[in-house]
Amino acid sequence: MAQATPRVRDHGGGVWSIPVPIPDNPLGHTLVHLLDTDRGPVLIDTGWDDPDSWDTLVAGLAACGAAVTDLHGVLVTHHHPDHHGLSGQVREASGAWIAMHAADAHVVRRTRSVEPALWFAYLTAKLTAAGAPEEHLAPLHAARTSGRMRTLPTSRAALPDRDIVPGELLDLPGRRLRAIWTPGHTPGHVCLHLEEAHPVAGREGNGRLFSGDHLLPEITPHIGLYEDPADDTVTDPLGDYLDSLERVGRLAPAEVLPAHQHAFTDAPGRVRELLAHHEARLSGLRDLLVDRPLTPWQLAEQMEWNRPWQQIPYGSRNIAVSEAEAHLRRLVKQGRAEPEPGSEPVAYRAV
Repeated sequence: MAQATPRVRDHGGGVWSIPVPIPDNPLGHTLVHLLDTDRGPVLIDTGWDDPDSWDTLVAGLAACGAAVTDLHGVLVTHHHPDHHGLSGQVREASGAWIAMHAADAHVVRRTRSVEPALWFAYLTAKLTAAGAPEEHLAPLHAARTSGRMRTLPTSRAALPDRDIVPGELLDLPGRRLRAIWTPGHTPGHVCLHLEEAHPVAGREGNGRLFSGDHLLPEITPHIGLYEDPADDTVTDPLGDYLDSLERVGRLAPAEVLPAHQHAFTDAPGRVRELLAHHEARLSGLRDLLVDRPLTPWQLAEQMEWNRPWQQIPYGSRNIAVSEAEAHLRRLVKQGRAEPEPGSEPVAYRAV
């Protein structure tokens, strides 16, 4: 059962947070933020598409003095289901518009339209190229040939009604909320900068920042690949993330309101910690490539995760390999690693 009274927090100045549960996930919940405007309340993210999550969101809105039918709009920081999942249901219940960065809207359109067999073929090819063993590929071959899966779980994600344009103030009467494009966690991730004085007197800094998953107080977001099978562009999502971190650090907001864990101050300090963390990780991974070339799969097996590799579930291994490849691309771009000539699947060595 959903909580009867969610732990809603009033952050002052017409901003609240509602913890909406994520089923069977160690993160626990997504902090959905409610922002008052002169045209009606607006949500920043919505939470996971689940009946208990919906009930919690509705109860949380009531605790803030609002109803779903009052909502004017939904601003989606990024397309992941714990942020975008309930957006369609909110729109259906209220008539609210949904806004998202164009790059993530493209991902949503692509996943809604792709044939499952084509998706499994693409994923199989990617994992094969990364050096995945046959026992890991076998379930994908079986799913592709069986025809049992007619739709993908992400095919229900709601299409947005409008774009969030980086650098522009959003059309929210009575508020100054500016979109900051912060790619890395997803191609179209945005932070939303509330360019208004902090409601707590004497709180130094430049307004408040709704940071989504880009900047979190104690954990680092996953950095992986979200590539279009029809596009052979080689992306550098970790490089994008590190550049985005530095931009956010220069904003120096008085307070950060993230989508997980809790609100915090000293964004520049947290940015410095994350930059140092990623540099240490890149250096450690390069050291692993000194002794012998490794494929992305082999590198993922040796990377540090929140549990031993043998205990990582099947789907999470795919995510881990994607993150390993993102790190390899950064090392290659920095000139610290290179592909081993003639290797198949491609292995990488230190430079």
